[in-house]
Amino acid sequence: MTNSPAPEGVALLDGGVASELERAGLPMADPWWTTDALRTGAKRQILQSVHEAYLAAGAQVITANTFRTNLRALSRTRLDEAGRAWMVHAAVGVAGAARKEARAPEALIAGSIAPVEDAYRPDLVPPDDELRAEHRWLATELSRAGVDLYLLETMNTIREARIALEQVLAVGGRAWVGFACGADGRLISGEDLSGAVHAVQRDGAEAVLVNCSTPEATEKAMRALCRGKAGLIGAYPNNEDRTVAHEGAQPSALNPEQFAELLVKWRSAYGLDILGGCCGVSPAHLAAARDALGG
Repeated sequence: MTNSPAPEGVALLDGGVASELERAGLPMADPWWTTDALRTGAKRQILQSVHEAYLAAGAQVITANTFRTNLRALSRTRLDEAGRAWMVHAAVGVAGAARKEARAPEALIAGSIAPVEDAYRPDLVPPDDELRAEHRWLATELSRAGVDLYLLETMNTIREARIALEQVLAVGGRAWVGFACGADGRLISGEDLSGAVHAVQRDGAEAVLVNCSTPEATEKAMRALCRGKAGLIGAYPNNEDRTVAHEGAQPSALNPEQFAELLVKWRSAYGLDILGGCCGVSPAHLAAARDALGG
């Protein structure tokens, strides 16, 4: 495809770190999931290489491997308190090493904050007091580790998103909030996306995005995202189905050129400020998007 002129003000996120770890042969299995990549020096080197590949592909924001380092997930690994905190700092440290090795000091490191339970099970979201305590812990450790911003991603309810945001702002962090949506363009919980956008923007979110959703669901959510716009908005969709159990890396639904065309279309149609990819989006997909968007 012919490269488009570079649009002003577009930030490019990275892609599916978990998918790339699977492609490199690291298993995603209970209880460690992506955190397994932090357990040995050799595995951390693989993780660092993934971050470096996304930076080489044009990512301006790389996401530290902290999606599964909340207290609830780490408690299932039988790590003690010091070990749990170490995992958070190790993940941020690997991202920092990748930024240094890639000579990309301007790139931002985002600390990933996920729902404390299953991202696709809003029925499992715990009571508010538990959410506050657990999100406070991770926000604090990410602050101590020195992240540049906080990516509250794959949020499936307004309630948990607002509490996680509250705790990030309490430690003085910049917050981007990503919501996971179903086929109808609403949150997986069934809540209206426009209401979610208004709620977190009012609370102090710097940007609101749709993530970890199929391209079709993401596109359906775009209109609601635009209706709620009072600040930065964006999208980073899945390129594989993460709602069903599987072993190993899955094939991508869209090839790099198709993925790039999709992001260009969304940028033009909806005026998105932030673009990138989630599960199944490789460095090759991101590089194609960078070129299609103008570099």
